[in-house]
Amino acid sequence: MSVYALSQCLIAIAIVFDILSFQFKQKQKIVACLSISGVLITSHFALLEQWTATVLMLLATVRYFVTIFTHSKRVMSLFLCLNTFGLILTFSGVLSVLSFAGSSLQTIAAFCQNDRRLRQFMLIGTSIWLVNNIVLGSPAAVVMEILFISSNLIAYYRYYGLVIHAKNSN
Repeated sequence: MSVYALSQCLIAIAIVFDILSFQFKQKQKIVACLSISGVLITSHFALLEQWTATVLMLLATVRYFVTIFTHSKRVMSLFLCLNTFGLILTFSGVLSVLSFAGSSLQTIAAFCQNDRRLRQFMLIGTSIWLVNNIVLGSPAAVVMEILFISSNLIAYYRYYGLVIHAKNSN
């Protein structure tokens, strides 16, 4: 099996955990699934020699685990600084900038105590990762991000309804 094929297989497994993640309402279960997925996605990027994305996904995996225990803005700031340091150390162009932006928004999301805000920030960050994976040319990762966005939107609708409906019900 080629390195590229193996990277795509790892993403296929990560897809299962991503889809599961937003079907839970409890933040701890959401981020536990995202942590497992993060290990697989980190390996995917390493196999493709995308070092900024590898470093940022490794940090994300640790970050998701940490946010089970704390929502400290100081800890969030630490992870945002680590993201910046990772970008500086591994910068290689537009893919580095895209993965940095997506990861930074997902860092903010992970430290949201409110699952509604977590879902909103995660949607934006995931959309940026989608663009990153399109530019990278990783079809399994593109599918993963589309499914992740879809799963997030379905769960958001299940828990909160349409945005218009939510505003009218307040």
